[in-house]
Amino acid sequence: MSDPVITRRTLLAGAAAAAGGAVLGGLPALGQQPGAAAPPADPTKAPGAPVAAVGQRSPFVHPGRAPVGETAGTSLTPLQDLAGTITPADLHFTRVHAGIPAIDPARHALLIHGLVDRPVELSVADLQRYPSATRVHFIECSGNGGAAYHAPRPDMTPQQVDGMVSQSEWTGVPLALLLRDVGVKPEAKWFLAEGADAARMARSIPLAKAHDDALVVWVQNGEPLRPEQGFPIRLLLPGYEGNTNVKWLRRIKLGESPFMTMWETSKYTDPLPGGKIRQFSLEMDAKSVITTPAYPERLSGSGWWPIRGLAWSGRGRITRVDVSTDGGATWANADLLTPLSTKAQVRFEHLWHWDGRESLLMSRAVDDQGYVQPTTAALRAARGPGTEYHFNGIRAWRVARDGAVTFEAAT
Repeated sequence: MSDPVITRRTLLAGAAAAAGGAVLGGLPALGQQPGAAAPPADPTKAPGAPVAAVGQRSPFVHPGRAPVGETAGTSLTPLQDLAGTITPADLHFTRVHAGIPAIDPARHALLIHGLVDRPVELSVADLQRYPSATRVHFIECSGNGGAAYHAPRPDMTPQQVDGMVSQSEWTGVPLALLLRDVGVKPEAKWFLAEGADAARMARSIPLAKAHDDALVVWVQNGEPLRPEQGFPIRLLLPGYEGNTNVKWLRRIKLGESPFMTMWETSKYTDPLPGGKIRQFSLEMDAKSVITTPAYPERLSGSGWWPIRGLAWSGRGRITRVDVSTDGGATWANADLLTPLSTKAQVRFEHLWHWDGRESLLMSRAVDDQGYVQPTTAALRAARGPGTEYHFNGIRAWRVARDGAVTFEAAT
């Protein structure tokens, strides 16, 4: 007798049945938020809540960022609680160095000066009169993954491992249009972007990036930027490390060379073995992370389980994601579920039949530049134990015989 035909739908149905309620659509099991009013036993027997000016999540859905620090700190995106690739604006990770400034957009302006023919100060309203562009891109903090690299723990969630990356749809004016209007002098090769926060974050950016795909944005996911995301305007540099995407943008100055601010000398400069440093390592390398199964999930039994996650590259487009269930001994191609756009995240999935034995799950991203996500051991050999930025080594999750899933310091 011939083997039965196993379809994707059959596998998904089996995975859902095996989950026993532990996984729903790739997200953790839902539970009512503490303190919320209990819903009626039969919602068809009672009128529902009235409409409101601002919509709310269901009390059974309550993802949240994980704040670390205060005025100098970050809030981590709950990667394990999300599907697709667009991060809700209120869950987009935040990194601040001197708190979140309160800025009146009517009083805010962007100064463009330096090696230009016609220096100009543009209000937010002036910027919004320019032709706009809308694009989907991720932003990743250059320190994302540092905790897992320096001090890995079995009880780390995807949020704690890689929660300083998020993706949004952004709308703004191409920086190239603004520079065309002011007239760039031939000797200009770099520009300084400075923010209006108390830290006055300022980074030097190659001028070629401005002419490529840089945007000055004021809209995120269809609404004005949130204050922690740079309201009223921010710089968006697709694929570049997060701190260069200067928030609360107030000044762009063109010059002949890097401006060597404190943010690119005492900060965001990476020590390497042999007494060397890695400076202006602006592009984020290809990377991936499995978001389920992951700590604190527990597989309820053997059978089909979906391995799901995210992959991205700051150098181009993700072309392949490989998944291993045996610690890297063998690899299989995962399905890529979302559009393959440049400098944007893709959602991947691989259906895995777990036989109940201890397993080690890994993912490996490949981009259109031919770059392959390295092992953590290879990254450590190249960068050394003291590196502080660009942690894109392969992540791993151990599945024990009892189904418990924990983070593993990949070798």
